[in-house]
Amino acid sequence: MTLKIAVQKSGRLHDGSMQLLKECGIECSNGSNQLRIRAANFPLEIFFLRDDDIPEYVQDGVVDIGIVGENVMLEKKKQNRLVEKLGFGKCRLSIAVPRNEEITSISELNGKRIATSYPVILRSYLDMNLVSASIHEISGSVEIAPRIGLADAIFDIVSSGSTLFNNELKEIQTVLTSEAVLIAKNNMDEEVNRVLERLLFRIRAVRKARYNKYVLLNAPNDKLDLICSLLPGMKSPTILPLAEPGWSSVHSVIHENDFWEVIEQLKANGAEGILIVPIEKMIL
Repeated sequence: MTLKIAVQKSGRLHDGSMQLLKECGIECSNGSNQLRIRAANFPLEIFFLRDDDIPEYVQDGVVDIGIVGENVMLEKKKQNRLVEKLGFGKCRLSIAVPRNEEITSISELNGKRIATSYPVILRSYLDMNLVSASIHEISGSVEIAPRIGLADAIFDIVSSGSTLFNNELKEIQTVLTSEAVLIAKNNMDEEVNRVLERLLFRIRAVRKARYNKYVLLNAPNDKLDLICSLLPGMKSPTILPLAEPGWSSVHSVIHENDFWEVIEQLKANGAEGILIVPIEKMIL
């Protein structure tokens, strides 16, 4: 049984999606000139589509799963289920106004005009905050709307903030943080779902590896208990005796969020020869 997945044909999520499949050990061409390809070593068929169309294709059963931005999933409001957040393609959707305006909060947008490509998300947010503003839906080049007199503010994707800066806009409110997500159709066939679980197993192993580092260090035996207490690891650190009496080699795993703080503490408590190694896959 083959699992059908929709991936963005071009745009900011395409490369990340294909890289994820590659890291999962799935061999396929990049699809730059094709709309549909089959993986060489996994029961997966890949469809290359416009990102806005992916939620509908998943809902209608043309494909079983799809990789889209969380913002697209929420905007389209199709009958899909969120299976997994994928950790790449991160951005935020924010409200911005011209830099020379004194507007600093969304309450000051009452009676104003806001241009956006995401009217569903914006309307929900404005209603929740009791803000009455008119929404002008446009596709592309949203940031230029205030300069040509079409709107008083915009609601759009922000990554680095350079586009806002270049168009003399300032961000006043983040409405949503988004990243690439894996969505699936409801009522999936049992055999297809088993293939999906196999794919998810690989995705989760890859993602765990991205956020963890393998650490090897030498420690004096009289400091082992203290040093081991600083290393969370998957269960407990691995300890091996060194040829030099009174010393041991300690192996463990550190999450990147704790990395520098833990390394500093290890060094301060007698650890030497600390080596940090990237992890390719991590299976618990």
